[in-house]
Amino acid sequence: MTPVDEPPRPQPVAVVTDSSAYLPARLVEQYSVEVVPLYVVMAGHSGREGDDIGPADVARALGTRGHHVSTSRPTPGDFVAAYRRRLAAGAERIVSVHLSAELSGTVDAARLAAAQVGEHVVTVVDSRSAAMGNGFAVLAAARAAARGEDMAAVTAAARDTAAATRTLFVVDTLEHLRRGGRIGHAASMIGTALSVKPVLHVADGRVVPLEKVRTSARALVRLVQRGVEAAAGRPVMVAVHHLAAPERAERLAADLEERIPELQELYVSELGAAIGAHVGPGAVGLVVAPAGASSPPPPEAGER
Repeated sequence: MTPVDEPPRPQPVAVVTDSSAYLPARLVEQYSVEVVPLYVVMAGHSGREGDDIGPADVARALGTRGHHVSTSRPTPGDFVAAYRRRLAAGAERIVSVHLSAELSGTVDAARLAAAQVGEHVVTVVDSRSAAMGNGFAVLAAARAAARGEDMAAVTAAARDTAAATRTLFVVDTLEHLRRGGRIGHAASMIGTALSVKPVLHVADGRVVPLEKVRTSARALVRLVQRGVEAAAGRPVMVAVHHLAAPERAERLAADLEERIPELQELYVSELGAAIGAHVGPGAVGLVVAPAGASSPPPPEAGER
């Protein structure tokens, strides 16, 4: 259920994000969103997410005993270069929307770069979320910019969408989140000591347990139920993410499509290396965001 958007008009505000947003490539290209890659480190080698290291590389490494994967933020210089590219291409202002500061130093790097380029030129937004929890905020900003709205309106679109978005997921093991410092030791022991599958969510920028269930099958059922609750009968956009679990992701997407009548847009994608390194193979999740003014016209009959 991916509608065809109208071609964007020339716009005075450019939108920048980082590679952990996992915005579909079609939309990145259509709205000329500038994506700054995070770095992923495996076996002593550092590469750019998406360019040098992909989801399959991370899933393979994490599945090999003794192999560890870590991530690092883009440098302020990476952001300065991105901002200058957009300004050189004709933008007058930039809205830069990023992964939660509680999960990464990416926002800090963007702010340092904004200070160099000019804080009156660049506004940095902390989405307080991750993956398409960030990506939907980017999309809302990009669509506002494409309508020719000013910097304040584009920034508000990102912040309002981020604040109204729910991000939930289930992992096979909490060890990757614990090792990367994305969840506390006490919380990580829930799944180990009690042999349960916690349903996790992003709350105020942090990854925290939401509820405990006994099996992976039950966890997927609860994800669907929580997704329906988050939709609350409103027009929504939904993203389903996974790492090395495409069948579970497709089943989750099909259930959500059936259970949410007001679903306007649905995206299914594999998590990239930067987030995948922390959730591990087998992870599945969903993101529910309000559609509202950020959505394009509904798709033609028969179009998915």
